[in-house]
Amino acid sequence: MIEIESIEKVYTVGAVTTRVLKGISFQVKEGEYIAIMGASGTGKSTLMNILGCLDKPTAGHYRLDGVDMVNLKDDALSQLRNRKIGFVFQQFHLLDRATAHQNVALPLIYAEHYPADAEDRATGLLAAVGLSDHISHRPNQLSGGQQQRVAIARALVTDPAMVLADEPTGNLDSKSGAEVMAIFQRLNAEGRTVVLVTHDRAIAEHAKRIIVLRDGAVAEDMPVAQPRDAAKEAEELPEKETNR
Repeated sequence: MIEIESIEKVYTVGAVTTRVLKGISFQVKEGEYIAIMGASGTGKSTLMNILGCLDKPTAGHYRLDGVDMVNLKDDALSQLRNRKIGFVFQQFHLLDRATAHQNVALPLIYAEHYPADAEDRATGLLAAVGLSDHISHRPNQLSGGQQQRVAIARALVTDPAMVLADEPTGNLDSKSGAEVMAIFQRLNAEGRTVVLVTHDRAIAEHAKRIIVLRDGAVAEDMPVAQPRDAAKEAEELPEKETNR
């Protein structure tokens, strides 16, 4: 599904040139669940932006389902992004004045054709992430964990082939984080490709494969023999009064 071949990314500011990604190559098969791990400054967020077609590499090739993203114009990239990729970020990026239902349905407004089942699709996805009783709630009426679940439902509303998650538990307490990771594991079990970016080894170990970046290059690429069970972890952690 994903082919990354000799990807480089160089930023130049004035006389200063910084080489962030240094010839990265790897592949991701359809239905895989991988974690891209590394400390701050290793290039993982830059790589995530390239995978999400939010940025282009300075050199190399990125093929998604056999199509080289490097050669596509901005309009084509935007359409492909909306159709094939769902994004989940550390910051939830929900519209403050919109309800959970409206936030989830929002990407469909930008789709090539607004689907007739848009309302039902948003309602069903909120139910799938356990928020049937919070459809009319606005973000300030939801806990942090609930807001992230809304963000996950929004990422899925266009039925993307791949979900990209950038530090999705970074603003959550342990129990909410485990519940969110359990959703990603369930999505992957249903056949969805999931790519997670994190600095946290414990979070990465919920995936089935870990790619470790160091100094802008792939330092390790290894399978996870026994991924951590996020649903079990969530059950064992105590409830908190608030996740905000």
